[in-house]
Amino acid sequence: MKDDYTPEPVAIVTGASSGIGLGISQALLGRCWRVVAASRTISKSRDLKASPNLVLVDGDVSRKETAVSVVDAALKHFDRIDLLVNNAGIFIAKAFTDYTEEDYNLVMNTNDASFFYMTQQVIPQMKKQNSGHVLTISAVLAEQPSRAAPALLAVLSKSPLAAASKALALEYAANNIRFNTISPGIINTPMHAKDDQAALAKFHPLARMGEISDIVDAMLYLQNATFVTGENIRVDGGVHAGR
Repeated sequence: MKDDYTPEPVAIVTGASSGIGLGISQALLGRCWRVVAASRTISKSRDLKASPNLVLVDGDVSRKETAVSVVDAALKHFDRIDLLVNNAGIFIAKAFTDYTEEDYNLVMNTNDASFFYMTQQVIPQMKKQNSGHVLTISAVLAEQPSRAAPALLAVLSKSPLAAASKALALEYAANNIRFNTISPGIINTPMHAKDDQAALAKFHPLARMGEISDIVDAMLYLQNATFVTGENIRVDGGVHAGR
């Protein structure tokens, strides 16, 4: 008798303790995925309920040793990796000349080194499986800066991500590994809880902030769209079209 058993898919989500990363983790768990959720203090999260399908890994994913630990945990507990969501990121808005060396190192490491090390670590397993998907969360601000909100480090750190994903999509197409990017506008997350919501809404032609569910919907589309790779989907209320 032919064995038709297909294991539930496995995802790694970085920056999973709040905001977009938390929403993506919860959405995947609700769809019977097995999830390895990572952040600096993910084990203290009260928003991710204990489950046999959930593994929490504390650590700074901008460091190679953390990336190795996260991938090791996924393989130890679930024996495969189908999706990596590179969501870990940090945003510091300042005038360009006000940025400090500490700001530069923190933002570049969190936004770029985490992408580099996590992606590098999952590829061998995905090649072994001859399948996989790496989805990276960028920001529309990287390609549509705003004079009203100077944030050069966001532009500097986020703008390479879509280009790098496109390059990797070509490099690993023969291994059936896909690479895509989502570039959000301003999303209604706890990070913006104390900000002027009306002003943030006006940043977008659709005159509202995005919701975490908007990013989840884009993630689910890209995960299911197996003929899509090297793509950057802008979930930004029309910001990329101009202002």
